[in-house]
Amino acid sequence: MGLGLLLPLAGCGGTPSDTARTQVQQLLDRRSAALLGHDETAFGVTGTRTEYTRLRALPLASWAYRVTAVHRTSTGATADADLNYRVAGYDKAPVDARRTLTLGRTADGKWYVTADRPARDAGQQLWDQGPVSAVRGAHSLVLGTGRTTADLRGYAKLADRAVPAVSRAWGTDWTRRVVVLVPRSLQGMAGLLGSPAANYRGIAAVTTGEAGGSGRAPADRVVVNPEAYAILGDLGKQVVLTHETTHVATRAHTTAATPLWLSEGYADWVGYLGTGRTPTEAAPELTRAVQDGHPPTGFPTDKDFGFTSDPGELAQAYEGGWLACRMIADHWGPARLDAFYRAVGAHRKRAGAVEDALRTVLGTTPGEFTVQWRQYVRAQLSRTE
Repeated sequence: MGLGLLLPLAGCGGTPSDTARTQVQQLLDRRSAALLGHDETAFGVTGTRTEYTRLRALPLASWAYRVTAVHRTSTGATADADLNYRVAGYDKAPVDARRTLTLGRTADGKWYVTADRPARDAGQQLWDQGPVSAVRGAHSLVLGTGRTTADLRGYAKLADRAVPAVSRAWGTDWTRRVVVLVPRSLQGMAGLLGSPAANYRGIAAVTTGEAGGSGRAPADRVVVNPEAYAILGDLGKQVVLTHETTHVATRAHTTAATPLWLSEGYADWVGYLGTGRTPTEAAPELTRAVQDGHPPTGFPTDKDFGFTSDPGELAQAYEGGWLACRMIADHWGPARLDAFYRAVGAHRKRAGAVEDALRTVLGTTPGEFTVQWRQYVRAQLSRTE
């Protein structure tokens, strides 16, 4: 630590670390105000303008840092901070992202920001990958990096179809808006999710409660893998976005009690509604297994839905969950399917949740339900269509 760094801090009252933290907090407060006020000159006074350029198109309702620690270095300091921001018109609560800021000091002892990046082990935010472009739809906001406006409009068109389709099936007790993130590549998607790219190869899109954040804020994002999405046909693209939008709609009723066969199966059920796809067309992997004499013996487990699973087994897990929800809708009606989903989620704990909902909503038992599902799968997938 240089003596010239320590002395100005000690002369301001309090310990050097407390004083530095206060000064850096004040710097970031000014930086946040300049960003929200669209004042590039004032933003530039606080340090690098890279973030301002990259964030220019993002409609922000709020943006604030909370400094948690300052670590002095030979050339300045680094600061650990929690960033909280809201996208105007879409986020009810702030998105929380952990950040690390690199700081320099002027000759007269003033701090300024030289870099703002994700904290160690934290996922990226979209602007970390380049300037953000934004396209507003009737029910959607599509944000991309390295994408053309025409490309993003295509996503908005499909998302705008998905939102009312989900509301017709699930109801209107959700925001009825969706934010779609379209990075440049699969690697970009993985960066947003803070996981290896190999986990998402072949996965067209995922929905996360908070892309790249701590998971504490209910700000849903649909994150697209543009490489896998691009090879889908028009129908496949629509099914994917409707599926992911269903996850946004059902989030408040999807809890630790909800098994993945139900949450993923329901999203697929909504996604395929009105498409005209037959069971053998929509469930090719499970169809092959049934027709080869290897029908499923039980419902897929949560582990079966892992993105690192064998692709064929992963597909069978999704298809099995979809057929379970389709069976409930066929035998008990769509209203009972929705009630069943909500009843399972209301338990908050996994133990007993499905069993109680089967009894109170569908009037059946786990054993009877499993037998009925196995029979339904064989009947639907043994057909030649």
